[in-house]
Amino acid sequence: MADKKKFTDEDDALLAELGVEVEAKKAVKHTAREERIMAGFEEIQAFVVAQGRLPEHGEDKDIFERLYAVRLDQIRRQEECRTLLKDLDHQNLLDVHHNPATEVPDNIDDDELLAQLGVDENEADSITRLTHVMPRAEKRAVEEIANRTHCKDFEQFKPLFEAIKKEVDTGLRNTVHFRKDAGFTKTTLKVGQFLIIGGQMAYIAEMGETIKAPNGEDDARLRVIYANGTESNLLLRSLIRAMYKDETSRFITDPTSGPLFSGENSEDDLDSGTIYVLRSLSDHPLVKENREIIHKIGVTGGDVKKRLVNVKNDPTFLMADVEIIATYKLANINRTKLENIIHKFFGAAKLDVEIKDRFGKPVKAREWFLVPVFIINEMVEKIKDSTISDYYYDPASAKLLKH
Repeated sequence: MADKKKFTDEDDALLAELGVEVEAKKAVKHTAREERIMAGFEEIQAFVVAQGRLPEHGEDKDIFERLYAVRLDQIRRQEECRTLLKDLDHQNLLDVHHNPATEVPDNIDDDELLAQLGVDENEADSITRLTHVMPRAEKRAVEEIANRTHCKDFEQFKPLFEAIKKEVDTGLRNTVHFRKDAGFTKTTLKVGQFLIIGGQMAYIAEMGETIKAPNGEDDARLRVIYANGTESNLLLRSLIRAMYKDETSRFITDPTSGPLFSGENSEDDLDSGTIYVLRSLSDHPLVKENREIIHKIGVTGGDVKKRLVNVKNDPTFLMADVEIIATYKLANINRTKLENIIHKFFGAAKLDVEIKDRFGKPVKAREWFLVPVFIINEMVEKIKDSTISDYYYDPASAKLLKH
């Protein structure tokens, strides 16, 4: 090392005699904000590599793509960001002439971006949530063991990902955080398991023969397929380690983990429950004009009429009397899960109206939807025969349509 240092010093001296200025290169240090901008840009670049195109705006795009599109708009508008990222921009993403389709203020974080895109808290907590850009060092630690390649038979797996996404969106499956307190070596993964790692849904398609890791633990080579059409051939322990380091990693539960309907009662289940449909007698102009199709839909384990005591003073009921339009008695249901499924299913038809409570404070109406009663009947039948995840409600045509 000393000889190498001496040789370097002699070279520097020779260059100086020849009139060449010698400048020692200093390691560039970036602020936390700059690191965040660079990490966010790298995620956009990864999207472009995986999809072969720029991220686009539009309600038909998933929330990650919409978030990347808005983020890229912001970066292109800010000279500070363009200067910071120009050496990283090997895809010339910053040079494209672009008029942002979504106008958002500069320097807002991802939570605010999600709000600008119309994503509510429940949706943001679901599988599509991107809370913060992962620090670059942490992201590299996750990615270094997951060198992904193009999945040549992805068409075989694509329907699986689409089905799982629908089941998560409708509440038939849940996503649960990776439990670090369970201990690294105690974590187990299996073939057929779905999980979320690095913001991507992943599927463990194959597991090779068991081998011994250096620490004596069992290990195995996996084939992991990702929702973006890539795959990786990594070790079981490497995947667990990546999940351990990734603060956003999650498991996707099986449908049997907390059923909607079951033959056995669980802690959250009841012997019976009731879906109720109410119509408001409010004098609010919007409600009066659409009274026949504005309904509140909920689930209760008790008597519906008792649930409606003193509704005139309750903003939940639009500060007015209501009438019961329909009830549906169901056995062995998980009330919370069922109500979440119904509200998500009719989310596109949610009533947007503001009323004042008894103290004059403006309150947004909740759990009220612009849905005809016959559609609610159809929806309940789809829940009963377990096909609800195959359909969605289209407010424009007032029909249940298949995905």
